[in-house]
Amino acid sequence: MAEHPVVTPAPVLAELAVVVRSGLVESRHLGSLVALGADGTPVLELGDPDAVVLPRSTTKPLQALACLEAGAPLEGPALAIAAGSHTGEDRHVEVVRAVLARAGLDESDLRCPPDLPEDEETRLRLLRAGEGPSRVRMNCSGKHAAMLSACVAAGWPTEGHLDADHPLQQHVRTVVAREIGAPVGHTAVDGCGAALFGTTVRGLATAFRSLALAPSGSPAAQVAAAMRAHPEFVGGRGHVNSRLMADLPGVLAKGGAEGVIGVAGPRGQAVAMKVVDGSPRATTVVALAVLRGLGVDTSAVADLTSVPVLGGGVPVGAVLPGAALAAW
Repeated sequence: MAEHPVVTPAPVLAELAVVVRSGLVESRHLGSLVALGADGTPVLELGDPDAVVLPRSTTKPLQALACLEAGAPLEGPALAIAAGSHTGEDRHVEVVRAVLARAGLDESDLRCPPDLPEDEETRLRLLRAGEGPSRVRMNCSGKHAAMLSACVAAGWPTEGHLDADHPLQQHVRTVVAREIGAPVGHTAVDGCGAALFGTTVRGLATAFRSLALAPSGSPAAQVAAAMRAHPEFVGGRGHVNSRLMADLPGVLAKGGAEGVIGVAGPRGQAVAMKVVDGSPRATTVVALAVLRGLGVDTSAVADLTSVPVLGGGVPVGAVLPGAALAAW
């Protein structure tokens, strides 16, 4: 039986994006957003940027940082996939298996739910071959392998490593609070089974800015460098997060379920948001609009600055930034 929800007042919301079909606004995406300038000053605040939200996979770079600080021997693609939500391609599976093997573990230790790959080409190939869901193909398996690696390195038990009271998750909680600059607002269980620590969109923007500007050689800088150098392991073939980092030098990007995203520019400009209806379809459109306003050249991903709305298979409209951003 589901737990009784924690009842909190509905936050003040802003119109972040609109869905226009044949000249009519068909739908609106409301939420909260904060943007930070290169100097860290808030330059745009919409909705309630201090309302507690569950960051979902947007928090993975911080979880990867915690694993690295705990001693996990992660670098290159292994560190990037720890900070990402991979699409289950064969190259992703190879890296996850290598991290597990180095820790003396195997796929049965992952504890994330079995799943089919998000990557369509890989998914169809596996289905044709008669293969079903597996833990290693699940998009969070890179994070889980990194967490297990951290447990082995730190001498913590691997049993129960996803539970909020486990030493690893307590360490993650400390790192998250430090990076967002505020106490954790709520403790939950993520879709993959790992503990999930609530933050705010202000906290996410602060954390992504910190990652983008981390001192050379620091663990945070190592996470950022791995994500930038290996964006195909943060997402995968055609994944929007991978596109942003591959085509916009110096940018860090990580989206999460239920309409959350954090993006930072090369000089520390940062934006984070939560769309309250949970839809992610407008988050990249909105993030790119804000980055342009902050002085980041986004021309290399101009095709991502709107999402086509189709009618009869042809574009008849688009998902566009909403009135609150237009006013800014």
